[in-house]
Amino acid sequence: MPVLLHDTMTRETLPLLPRRADGTYGMYCCGPTVYGPAHIGNFRTFVLQDTLRRVLETEGLRVRHIRNITDVDDKTIRGAQAAGKTLAEFTRGWTEKFHRDCAALNLLVPHVEPGAVAHIPQQVRMIEALVARGHAYVAKDGSVYFKVCSCPDYGKLSHLDRSRLATQSTNSAGEANDADEYDRESAADFALWKARKPEDGANFWPSPWGEGRPGWHIECSAMSLEHLGATFDLHAGGVDLCFPHHENEIAQSECATGVKGFAAHWFHSAHLMVEGAKMSKSLGNLFTLDDLAAKGWSPMEVRWALLAGHYRSPLNFTFKGLEDARSALAKLERAADALLAAAGFSRAEFAPPSVNETQVTWGRFAAAWERLRDDLNVPGALGEAFKALAAPAADAAQARQDVAGLARLLHALGILPFQERPALAVPEAVAALAARRWEAKQARDFAAADRLRAEIAAAGWTMLDRKDGYDLRPS
Repeated sequence: MPVLLHDTMTRETLPLLPRRADGTYGMYCCGPTVYGPAHIGNFRTFVLQDTLRRVLETEGLRVRHIRNITDVDDKTIRGAQAAGKTLAEFTRGWTEKFHRDCAALNLLVPHVEPGAVAHIPQQVRMIEALVARGHAYVAKDGSVYFKVCSCPDYGKLSHLDRSRLATQSTNSAGEANDADEYDRESAADFALWKARKPEDGANFWPSPWGEGRPGWHIECSAMSLEHLGATFDLHAGGVDLCFPHHENEIAQSECATGVKGFAAHWFHSAHLMVEGAKMSKSLGNLFTLDDLAAKGWSPMEVRWALLAGHYRSPLNFTFKGLEDARSALAKLERAADALLAAAGFSRAEFAPPSVNETQVTWGRFAAAWERLRDDLNVPGALGEAFKALAAPAADAAQARQDVAGLARLLHALGILPFQERPALAVPEAVAALAARRWEAKQARDFAAADRLRAEIAAAGWTMLDRKDGYDLRPS
């Protein structure tokens, strides 16, 4: 039985089956805009996409994974100019940083990672096709816009009420709607090609309509066509991309090629909140992987926390959740050590069997795998895994089967056990205060313990008690 996943278009849970004759499963994922470090909201989406790919490959499918890099848009151009760098220099640095963070979180490398700038010729050709077919028009300044009214089923992905759509070529300020992104409430003709403007600096390219640059939406249509064809198996992204980005992709792709069924399946992950609030720079909760490492959290703890909720439900990312992830990972590692000992294996032998093996062994983790295959239910899979680990294996043979099953399951989740935690440099004065507070607590001098905790907090640190000791974290 194939892997099942909810589809945004049909709102049904459907089997994931390759449509290509060679059995390859084509998967296109909207990647980062490289104008700064990716934050944990971005990485929740990328971690979930990575987990889906791992599940499909563990199931035995041969996946072709495409994840693009947006290296030209309003934000990258502004960032490059503010940094005094060329666009290529600026985006290269942030792309390399993104790759380092992906490696730390154990994300598989995509089979192809196309960049928008490198695919401008393909974007120009697609725009030419849209103009020739009457789905796009050229403005007086040389910009090209997609004509939303020419696409009768526009809005089918996000289930928009077409009777309430206001198709327009200008925004609410009466200006040409050429922004790369706009509000969800604005359904308008959108820019495919943006005529050269002084604020773009040296960032322009030739086209049949004059010098300029592509709009944001056209890049994914052109790159998916180039690397997966006019139709492919699955398109993925955060729920914030459903409208307008993915809606626009469908319209311009199907209108340019004349082929319906741009993507057979749509996979969207829900929003990430932080400590109950929407992420924003003003609230100081737009955490990056480096921010969390500075507070002492390992990439595997972060990955676990990002996977803790079901992908279709908004996830509230909290430091308590990171503590829970650390505790759960430590519990799993203790149980895995016991299982390895019972099987007569070392930690070095704890590795997933080849996905090409014909004899797949799950042991007591078969139920966990079934939960994972059913709409990527990570919380359910982890619950079943801990249930299986709660009791010792019946004998060495059973333990060996369980080791293979657990290794395979953790590989599908992208979880690497037995990793070193980042070293955290605690100032001597803070360490001394923490030691005194622990002694006061053990002596049941709670007034002194509270006073010392307040001093620790004033120094910018948080003391977290355990049964057998305590941890210190930067506030």
